[in-house]
Amino acid sequence: MIFKLRNRTDKNMNKAQLRKLTGISSASIAKLGKGENVTTDILLRICEALDCDLPDIVEIVKE
Repeated sequence: MIFKLRNRTDKNMNKAQLRKLTGISSASIAKLGKGENVTTDILLRICEALDCDLPDIVEIVKE
């Protein structure tokens, strides 16, 4: 199984804005865009910035 970042268009935020708001690196943003692994810390920082919970931004995808 892998985790996939859900679309957060309801926040009207692009990747650059998300990076600035969360302070996460461009490399981590790129990994998210490619569906690659990121740390839980990265996901939690996104949740804090978007005022949401993990299930709101990730989904488990069975391979």
